[in-house]
Amino acid sequence: MKAVQNRRTIVASQVLEEITEIWCQWRRQKLPLYLFLAMCFNLVVAPLVHAATGEQLSRSQSWGLGLLGLVTVGLSIYLFFVMFVPEKF
Repeated sequence: MKAVQNRRTIVASQVLEEITEIWCQWRRQKLPLYLFLAMCFNLVVAPLVHAATGEQLSRSQSWGLGLLGLVTVGLSIYLFFVMFVPEKF
């Protein structure tokens, strides 16, 4: 019984270490988080694009057009900050 309890403690410790490692990696690498958030936001934008075009575009075209719009807006915001706050870059 004690061996099973020790094994559970070791497994729980390893899981906690893995969670901590994932958390540290997430704090360093923000690009995957930004891509995930952009895709989630595109779930809202793509149906709006599909509805605005009178359903002349397919769903995949609406998805791509919405993603292109998000990239364009993000790039223009980035360039705006690079132009007006160059000390950060």
